[in-house]
Amino acid sequence: MPLPPLPYLDDFRDRGLVRSLLADLEERFSQPVKVMEICGTHTMAVSRHGLRQAVPENLSLISGPGCPVCVTSNRDIDTFIEMAMRPEVIAATFGDMLRVPGTRTGLAEARSRGADVRVVYSTLDALAVARKNPGREVVFFGVGFETTAPTVAAAIAEAAASGLSNFSVFSAHKTMPPALEALSAAPGLSIDAYLCPGHVSAIIGPDAYAPVVSEHGIPCVIAGFEPVDILQALIMIAAQLVEGKASVEVQYSRGVGPGGNPAARDMMELIFEPCDAEWRGLGTIPESGLAIRHQFAGHDATRRFEVDVSWSQEPRGCICGAILTGRKNPRDCDLFGRACLPEKPVGPCMVSSEGTCAAYYQYEI
Repeated sequence: MPLPPLPYLDDFRDRGLVRSLLADLEERFSQPVKVMEICGTHTMAVSRHGLRQAVPENLSLISGPGCPVCVTSNRDIDTFIEMAMRPEVIAATFGDMLRVPGTRTGLAEARSRGADVRVVYSTLDALAVARKNPGREVVFFGVGFETTAPTVAAAIAEAAASGLSNFSVFSAHKTMPPALEALSAAPGLSIDAYLCPGHVSAIIGPDAYAPVVSEHGIPCVIAGFEPVDILQALIMIAAQLVEGKASVEVQYSRGVGPGGNPAARDMMELIFEPCDAEWRGLGTIPESGLAIRHQFAGHDATRRFEVDVSWSQEPRGCICGAILTGRKNPRDCDLFGRACLPEKPVGPCMVSSEGTCAAYYQYEI
């Protein structure tokens, strides 16, 4: 059959190769297949380049819990906001978290009501704020997967080594392999393969996905972020499915080595230890979070600031949880594009630059 028009891909520098790969895919997917990408950068790339519409009809590309902002529970968001509202606290956060709504308010609104909330671009910026404000308590909101956790760990290590006692971190970090295992075991989801994240995999290495393959028989292919990368990874997935095998393969070999990044993992190991963590849409997953070790308790915001968020709850009508597990897509939500808009989001999937709702609204509405 003729290939569809590709308004985004036609301007891509490898458009001839892209069309060749799409033709190859057309021949390989004769049965319905569901591939879940679990990386927010992949989510945006799929929507931006029209890949969902370009791939064969039998191939469903669905988004999973690949956006760290989106999977952060309302309880964690509310906890940080309560810390930020304390008069002695300077709250430091990356920009994506600023407009994420909590149960009662968001960080942007808290700032308009007097909270000292500052957007930083790195953990080094947060350390600098603490050094410039010795009479204030600087609390950094640690949100992210294995990609950002090493930099936060390094900041804690530096603060401890330099005696910077007014710097602490609220760690809402999460690790990807336990989430994949939880998804794979979820009843009724029926995922045929995973398009695994390039950034996370550059840290943890391909072997981290071995349990998903061995225990659940689901192919995993680590992909880069350009259309050619994603299409090549999908062809690798198709080859595994046709052969009836499941393994971990690396398409993104220019960014992911066999052992990942041992130095980054060692830094995480020094500062953090596994803990149970609550994921939006997936509930509490054992040992999927990163808690600050007791040796660094002085830089653990949860030990320094006690807050009560027993009133925390998810936003009414929002189906971000179902979207993050691939059970729904943004068009299934009654709020999408109506009550929930980028300028006035109801849920985090519309806020984050890696959110599925944001991707659909910007490129697929």
